Amino acid sequence: NIEMTRQAYALDRIETHAFPADTGIEAVEPANNQTTLENIRLWDWRALQDTLRQIQEIRTYYDFPGIDIDRYEVGSSVRQMMLAARELNVDKLPQSSRNWINEKLIYTHGYGVTMNPVNGFTPEGLPTLVLSNMPIQSTIPGLTVTRPEIYFGELTNTDVYVKTRQKEFNYPQGDANNLTSYQGNGGVRLGGWLRRTLIALDRGDLAKLPFSDDVNSESRLLMRRRLSERVQELAPFLTLDPDPYVVVGEDGRLYWLMDAFTTSDSYPYARRYTLGNDRINYIRNSVKILIDAYTGETTFYVFDTHDPVIAAYRAVFPGLFTDAAAMPAAVRKHVRYPELLLNVQAAVYGLYHMTNPDVFYNREDLWSVATEVVMPDQRQQVMEPNFVLMTLPGERSTEFIAILPFTPANRNNLIGWIAGRSDGEHYGEAVVYDFPKTKLIDGPSQIEARIDQNAQLSGQLSLWNQQGSHVRRGSLIVIPIGRALLYAEPIYLQADRSPMPELRLVVLAVQDRLAYGPTFESAMAALFGTAPSMLSAQVSPVAPAARPTSA
Repeated sequence: NIEMTRQAYALDRIETHAFPADTGIEAVEPANNQTTLENIRLWDWRALQDTLRQIQEIRTYYDFPGIDIDRYEVGSSVRQMMLAARELNVDKLPQSSRNWINEKLIYTHGYGVTMNPVNGFTPEGLPTLVLSNMPIQSTIPGLTVTRPEIYFGELTNTDVYVKTRQKEFNYPQGDANNLTSYQGNGGVRLGGWLRRTLIALDRGDLAKLPFSDDVNSESRLLMRRRLSERVQELAPFLTLDPDPYVVVGEDGRLYWLMDAFTTSDSYPYARRYTLGNDRINYIRNSVKILIDAYTGETTFYVFDTHDPVIAAYRAVFPGLFTDAAAMPAAVRKHVRYPELLLNVQAAVYGLYHMTNPDVFYNREDLWSVATEVVMPDQRQQVMEPNFVLMTLPGERSTEFIAILPFTPANRNNLIGWIAGRSDGEHYGEAVVYDFPKTKLIDGPSQIEARIDQNAQLSGQLSLWNQQGSHVRRGSLIVIPIGRALLYAEPIYLQADRSPMPELRLVVLAVQDRLAYGPTFESAMAALFGTAPSMLSAQVSPVAPAARPTSA
């Protein structure tokens, strides 16, 4: 059971190393880890999503369904960025605008993305946006979006007709609107009256489509536009990652990348675990799916040629799959280790890192993924993978890595961490670092307790929680750096009248020291002893700005 379970979840491929987890501040080795320090994520994705909905939705019928983390080349360096696609949600159209022409012919697509560095803040505590607004504005030379329209996305769950006599709404522009017409080759051509009637019958649009004067023979139907539905229709035998992420291509187009998995519940002697609504005992991230946000063109790239399950499907559907080597190099740079796979492997590894049958049977060294406190309801939940740009111990190059820390079962201190590698020849590899069992390493809940017990911090947080505002604490991030662990937590202030949090404090900690400041730089100076910890003297309890008016 131990041997076969480790094979089934690819745990036998995981390399294990010792990590010293030293406690002194000098163990951080800041001079050798500048890239990691410059890319520590201080924007909690939930806080960023709420802020973007206030400052970048522009109109009420737009929405940002998710926040994605990726890396992009900026000048001569690689920076970690957070992206959000601005999608159209037809359910948010005013009731007076809910008619067939608007929903099927005019309001057909979302528009553009926002992008900001993971630790970029304005003096007011808002995100430093490098891509924003409508039309899209860029603050980085060479980073442009030339085809910002999003016809296929996470929210696009309706059919639309394009290349019609009606101009499509593109984006708001002052008192008027910018209009456009679809220029792509996606979708199904409607053709003559009989073909159009058959399509209308299939799509449940028999009352309107055959009789519309706006539709002609060259018009096209775009259907199955939601990413999960589109991919599931093409390959229902694959298990999909529920969170696709948007990519800004070097050609200026927007793409979606989605991870797909082959699974089974019949791997001999292997323990079953729950994945969604299924019970599985085998998983491989064999396929990466690239979807053009404008045309809907969908390509399946096989990344694990050693997986016998995908080999069988590929033999049955040879025209569906493409070799990984055929993926454009500009897109290949954004492929990453899937969060879903790392979560599954971490859950299994907590038990199956024990390979001695006696130790395994008695559960003498059982591990769990660390938990964190989620604000504002103070509930405990298992930590999500954190993407970090860092140099692994013993390595020389900086990599984009997904990390999860472990704690011993029913205890709060850390015992190790697992990392999924995303770059270059190491793509798809996982590595585990074990902490010494002779020392106690603080876990996330213990660091949270240290923050709460700091007299000056707790007093200031209590003050901010009054007079029409409240404190919102971001996720605590655990980052292996040098020979030590660095803990980082952003703290936001949010006015009760506006759901727009603004960064007001950064808390940093190592095993034997805790420091804080109004900015990351001031917190770092306090941590390394070059300045005292301090709270911003300019913060007032109702600092967040009022909600901006819609254009």
